[in-house]
This record gives sequence, structure tokens and C-alpha cells, in this order.
Amino acid sequence: MIAIGSDHGGFDLKTSVIAHLEARGMEYRDFGCFDKKSVDYPQYAKAVAQAVASGEAEKGIVICTTGIGVSIVANKVHGIRCALCSEVSTAKLTRLHNDANVLAMGGGMIGPKAADDIVDTFLDTPFSGEEKHKRRISEIE
Repeated sequence: MIAIGSDHGGFDLKTSVIAHLEARGMEYRDFGCFDKKSVDYPQYAKAVAQAVASGEAEKGIVICTTGIGVSIVANKVHGIRCALCSEVSTAKLTRLHNDANVLAMGGGMIGPKAADDIVDTFLDTPFSGEEKHKRRISEIE
């Protein structure tokens, strides 16, 4: 299951990403927000991160206007490695090298097509499992 959440600034992109996940036949849980009324992003990013950290969700996606705020919040949750990605190459490398488990994106920074490509890459790229990357992740923890 994929946990997903956004604030009002990421709402439109989240809606688009959800449609993409549905087209892929992927199970997801939307942790909010549920409309474009102004809200504070920390509660939504934290809820997504906690779902991933607890094992309720396999991976998470958090979205605000820039992706910065939600990534900061998600990374405060123990066990989360959240990466802010605005193109495919960083989404691929963060999975290969960092075994990132939460993807952050900026709804004001990228469009739906780019987001779909980033989401696909993030969800479909496995962790490399290389010893040097395992060691570095261990150092992060």
C-alpha cells in the first residue's frame, strides 16, 4: 500500500498522482488534505511518514508547493528516508543508493506528466543492496 498526503499547495498534484496510482492498479491510502482550503502541511506529511515507518504502508508520497516542507517533516520520523525529487534521475538514484521510502514532490514545481514519471521510477526501482549503500544507510540511522 502506498501512503499519500498533501497540503493545499500540493492538492492538485496529489489528485493527479492518485489517478495515476489507480490506473496502475495500486492500492493507496490518502491521508489528506481533501480540498484546496489552506491547511498546515506537517500533520499530513507526519501521518504519511508514520504509516510507512510502522509498516502500514510500503512507501509514501508527500506533496506541498515546493516539496521542501513535507520532506523536512517526513524525515523527522524515525526510519524514514524521504527524498525530494523533481526529475526521474534523482528518484532512481535515491531508491538505488538510499533505499528511500518516502517521495516528496512540489506541486508548484512540476506538472502531472513529470510527477507520473517520477512516481513510476520511485516505486519501480529496487534498492541496489550494495554493501557500501547498506553501510551508509546504517550510518544515517
